[in-house]
Amino acid sequence: MLFDTHVHLNVEQFEDDLEEVIARAQEAGVENMVVVGFDEKTIKKAINLVETHDFLYAAVGWHPVDAIDLTEEHLNWIEELASHPKVVAIGETGLDYHWDKSPKDVQKEAFRKQIHLAKRVNLPIIIHDREAHQDIVDILKEEKAEDVGGIMHCFGGSIEIAQECLKMNFHLSFGGPVTFKNAIRPKEVVKEVPLERLLIETDAPFLAPHPFRGKRNEPGYVKLIAEQIAELREVSYEDIAKQTSLNAKKLFGIS
Repeated sequence: MLFDTHVHLNVEQFEDDLEEVIARAQEAGVENMVVVGFDEKTIKKAINLVETHDFLYAAVGWHPVDAIDLTEEHLNWIEELASHPKVVAIGETGLDYHWDKSPKDVQKEAFRKQIHLAKRVNLPIIIHDREAHQDIVDILKEEKAEDVGGIMHCFGGSIEIAQECLKMNFHLSFGGPVTFKNAIRPKEVVKEVPLERLLIETDAPFLAPHPFRGKRNEPGYVKLIAEQIAELREVSYEDIAKQTSLNAKKLFGIS
């Protein structure tokens, strides 16, 4: 069975056919998913979804692109939600230098505050890293994020950055880009990650894997990612599916 560790079933792209999307995922062998909330609206929707679907879990955090909108009230609310029995991680949080809505110093402050929060509630952190690899690593080191560890979501860094993250108790998660024909770096890195620290995700509705690239992504497509990783690592699909699912359950404290 498969575990999609990062999916956004809580966004408008799934409003019209959410239950059909979930059914297709289950037919593809997806046993569990973590629905990631990243602002006020999506956090509320994530909590609603996990309360109505036994096999769904939630992560709650604030996206770096919207860091400028983050208030102390939001942080207090996220900390309260962390005690919910189906909230298994804090995030996604991190840094995003691609978009310019939130200044870098504002993003960094929001990131540090969410690391502190994760350590207070003893939950792993889901890290969003876009064009900010070294700053992410530096902040994780400075804030001793290894105390709780977590996930480098949709990892796109170098082998050197991967090694730094692994040293800090983080898992590396791979999504659709590892299936892209021109994505050389993720293919190289995924072959080097220790199997017990490897995770898979879709980030649906974004970053659909080949052959659906450019279309709406779905959690059921996580099977394609597992198949690609199995091929790259020269092991069976069943081995990748089983180990990544076990890894996710252990990290998130799911029995």
